[in-house]
Amino acid sequence: MALALQTFATVKDANAALKSAGTRYLGGGTLVVRAANEGDISVSGLVRSTDPTLFAIEVTGGKVRIGASVTMAAIARHPELGAIARAARAVGGPAVRNMATVGGNLFAPTPYGDFAVALLALNATVSTDDGAVPIETFLAKRDGSCAIITSVDFALPQADGFRFLKVSRVKPKGVSVLSIAAVLQLAGDGTVSSARIALGCMADRPIRARAAEKALIGRSLTKDGIAPALAVINDGTSPATDPIASAWYRNEVLPVHLGRLLLS
Repeated sequence: MALALQTFATVKDANAALKSAGTRYLGGGTLVVRAANEGDISVSGLVRSTDPTLFAIEVTGGKVRIGASVTMAAIARHPELGAIARAARAVGGPAVRNMATVGGNLFAPTPYGDFAVALLALNATVSTDDGAVPIETFLAKRDGSCAIITSVDFALPQADGFRFLKVSRVKPKGVSVLSIAAVLQLAGDGTVSSARIALGCMADRPIRARAAEKALIGRSLTKDGIAPALAVINDGTSPATDPIASAWYRNEVLPVHLGRLLLS
């Protein structure tokens, strides 16, 4: 099936074109092109934008803005984004990272979307032409979203404050069994003063581990200190069973890998 491709200089014009039935936005193409190649007849046309703001990375005063068309490879090699480079490198192999974009990753269904898990832990803001919303709000409503994402914004974490782990059966570029991202701040006595933990593959989209976050506050990052968080990490999860892993297996190994991440 032939697909019509329309290219627009501005996001506004591309958004207008997306109102036509059957049109999908083309970022890196790792999701939508594969769907079309696999016979998804709901895709009849592709829309893209060459707006330069979509491809920009800005780091100013500890604040980061990444355009929605920036690729995982560009993030991984950026000299000021070393703190989150590990999460970008977790997405596929080199060929995929050269195409996969930030905006597309936010729509990636489980078991994909590893970078979206990192953005959730980073408390990112997602921007479109209609305005900006917290990433949790966006993820909750993404299935009905038709607006083109323009950028994501977040505070750059310290190198030792951001932790990320992807668990896969095939190294180094296998599909996720699960992924975990955490942003932790420690008080002067070494106890956790704030925590954001995000999980991938433990629901149909990235989710917060709120019970575990709460259990970490005031605790030290020791085996005994993190035990309460590990005991409740599965609260609120609903992992799927797929060819990669069963829901039972994901639930069983999640506390193990969270413990390794927190003690690393």
